[in-house]
Amino acid sequence: MTVQMDDRPVAVIGGGPVGLAAAAHLLARNLPVRLYEAGDTVAANVRDWGHVRLFSPWRFNSDKAATALLARRGWHRPPDDVMPTGHELYAEYLAPLAAIPEMAAAIRTNARVRSIARHGVDKVVSRDRSTRPFALAVEDGTGDVRIDLARAVIDASGTWQTPNPLGAGGVPAIGESALRRYLAYGVPDVLGRDRMAYLGKRVLVVGGGHSAANVLLDLSRLAQSTGSLHLTWAVRGENLSRILGGGAADQLPARGQLGADLKQLVETAAVRLVSGFSAERLEQTAGGLMVTGNAQRGSLSLGPFDRIVVSTGQRPDLALTREARLDLDPWLESPRTLAPLIDPNLHSCGTVPPHGHRELSHPEQDFYVAGIKSYGRAPTFLMATGYEQVRSIVAHLAGDAAAANDVRLVLPETGVCSTAPAQIAQGAEGCCGGPAPAAADACCVQDHQAKQEGQSGCGCNVAA
Repeated sequence: MTVQMDDRPVAVIGGGPVGLAAAAHLLARNLPVRLYEAGDTVAANVRDWGHVRLFSPWRFNSDKAATALLARRGWHRPPDDVMPTGHELYAEYLAPLAAIPEMAAAIRTNARVRSIARHGVDKVVSRDRSTRPFALAVEDGTGDVRIDLARAVIDASGTWQTPNPLGAGGVPAIGESALRRYLAYGVPDVLGRDRMAYLGKRVLVVGGGHSAANVLLDLSRLAQSTGSLHLTWAVRGENLSRILGGGAADQLPARGQLGADLKQLVETAAVRLVSGFSAERLEQTAGGLMVTGNAQRGSLSLGPFDRIVVSTGQRPDLALTREARLDLDPWLESPRTLAPLIDPNLHSCGTVPPHGHRELSHPEQDFYVAGIKSYGRAPTFLMATGYEQVRSIVAHLAGDAAAANDVRLVLPETGVCSTAPAQIAQGAEGCCGGPAPAAADACCVQDHQAKQEGQSGCGCNVAA
C-alpha cells in the first residue's frame, strides 16, 4: 500500500479560487490531482455572490501558478488595480483556468464529498495509519455515492454553504427555522435577481461585517430608486471599528470607502442602527416579523419587518471531517496553531503573519484545510492568503522543504488598530432626525415616536 500511495492523486475539495490554485500548483510540480466541485461548474459559490464587487484588486485575487498556466495560452490578467465583481472573477479568470485541458482533466463537477476517512479504518486506529490512503465518499449529481482514494487531501471547500444563524448564541433563534422563507443569508442580490423580494419592504439586516455593509449599501440604493423601503441595521457588538473601517488609512481604498459610505448612511438616518443587540426569538405577527433579544437596557423587540437578511458570517462544515484526526482551536474551529494569529478577540489591524503548511497541518498526516475554511469562524480572510497557503502545502507534498518553509505573505492593512469604539457622529439635527422632547424618556425624535406607537424604541439609545 505504501508503494501505491505515490501514484494516487492529491484530492482537492472545492473548485473556487483557492482550490483551483492548489490544483495549478500540483500540476506545476507534476503531481497527480483530482479536484471535486459540488456545483455544476467551478466556483459555484463565487457565482452565487457574483454581483458583489471585491474591495481587493486583481493583483490580490490571482495566483501565480494559475496565471502562469493561463499565460502560456495567451491569457492576459486584467489591470492590477481594477477591482472585479464575483462574476468578472469567474468569467475572466476562473472559468478560463478550469478550461485549460490539463485542469479540465482533473476537475469533477457535480461531485460533492460527503466524508473523508482513512481507507479501511476509523479515526481510533493508529497502527499503520499514515500508510493508508484517504477514502473520500463522493456523491455525484444522481445521488449515487462512490469511494475515491487519495494520497493527500487539501480541503478548500469554503464556508459559503454553512452560514451562521440569526441567533446570537451561535444556534438558530427560536422560530428561525420555521420562518426561514422570510430570511436570506449572506449577500442577496437586492439590486438584481432578488430585487422584487425587497422592493418597498421593511427590511432588517443583521451582521457587523463587510457582507452586511454591502447589503445595506445596496438596499439604500434600492430605497433611493423607490423611496419606500425602510431599513434597520442590527449588530451584536457596540464597537463598530472593524466594519466602519480605517477610512483613508486602509491600504485597500475600496474597503475603507465601504465603511465610510456605511457610516454616512447611519449619520444621515438613511438606516436605523441598533447596536449591542443579540437576537434570540423570531416570530410572525399580524403586522409582520418581530425579532426579540437583549440590548444594553435589557430586552428589546425590533420590527415589524417583511424581510430579514442574516449577514452574520459563515462557519466550517465539521461533519465532512469527523473521521479525520484534526487539531482544531476550540472556539475558532481553525487549525490550533493558526488560531492565535487570526483570533478577532486579539487582533484588530487586519494583519496576518505569514503561515503555510506547518501552521495548517493536523495530526492526520497529509491532510490540510486551506482557504477561508482554514480561518474557521474568524473573519477578514483575503484570497492572497489562501494562494500562499496552498503554494506552501503543495511544495511540502512535493518534498521541497525549502520552498514549503519560505512563506511570504504581505497583506494590506485595514487601518483599524484600536479597540476604541468607532463613533457615529451626530449631525446638526441630532440622532435619528433630531432631539426628543425634553420631558420624553427617549434619545431622539424617532425613539420618542416609536415609544408613542407602543414599541420599545427605535434602537438609537443603544447605538455606539
